[in-house]
Amino acid sequence: MDRHLTLTFDAADPRGLGTFWASALGYVEEPPPTPFDDWPSTFAAWGLPEERWNDAYAIVDPDDVGPRVFLQKVPEPKTSKNRMHLDVGVPGYPKGGPLASPDEVRANAARLVALGATIVREFDEDVMGFWIVMADPEGNEFCAVR
Repeated sequence: MDRHLTLTFDAADPRGLGTFWASALGYVEEPPPTPFDDWPSTFAAWGLPEERWNDAYAIVDPDDVGPRVFLQKVPEPKTSKNRMHLDVGVPGYPKGGPLASPDEVRANAARLVALGATIVREFDEDVMGFWIVMADPEGNEFCAVR
């Protein structure tokens, strides 16, 4: 890819939601900029008041392949269906390889529920295949897929 891509979420709790998505996607917290060792010292050096340290949070693919995910604090709650959503595949089944079984998708959905997601509805269709619509801890819809 010849350009930087970031997916951005509005959130009530950027760090909390970012922690969920990091676990769901196998991502890690974005490291602070040089020369800082951690985010608290970075924020303090920037003069950012402590009550604003959860205004934003970012996670990244540790292999530097997937897009950066940025979460920004907003005052209003989610009120309607997403216009875009993520499809989260079963770990160990890379793009272009064999598909996971419906039971493996269900097991992945159970892992995501343990992280704080909820199951909305399961689908098994001839043409589209098998997937589970889920919601993250703040209600953003996503799908567990094969």
